[in-house]
Amino acid sequence: MNKIAYLIVGVFFLSASSCNQSASKKVDQEKATAASDTAKATAAMTFDKVSHDFGTIDEGETVQTTFTFTNTGKTDLLIVDARGSCGCTVPKYPKNTPIKPGDTGEILVSFDSSNKPNMQQKTVTISANTQSGRETLRIKAMVTADPVKQKQRDELAKARQQQNAN
Repeated sequence: MNKIAYLIVGVFFLSASSCNQSASKKVDQEKATAASDTAKATAAMTFDKVSHDFGTIDEGETVQTTFTFTNTGKTDLLIVDARGSCGCTVPKYPKNTPIKPGDTGEILVSFDSSNKPNMQQKTVTISANTQSGRETLRIKAMVTADPVKQKQRDELAKARQQQNAN
């Protein structure tokens, strides 16, 4: 009977001491995570706007807008790339130029509406040293079709339909 009592007491002390080790490991892990988060300080882009509507424009017109941003992060911001969703959307940006925390910068986005009638929605994707690594800007415009070009497009569409019907 004494052996069973010693065994129960021994198991109790072992489990109690292993819980304490587990708790201390959790505290150490939390401290390590907090330290690594501080070490991984990132830049952050805060924009004055993330979308722009050009309204109604004529086909063939090239329009521009400027997106102003502030580095609200804890380290220098570096933009390594900015790309439009198609060749008609071209961003100009401060490539690989460090932008200090609290400083501002600009991204100029041009949209060429040539051969782009009707509603157009485009994006600019920015690759930078932010937490997500990627930021997105959006533009849109309702493009009024050029009557001469629209007539040509209609004739081509009609010819394709007739060819497909045969």
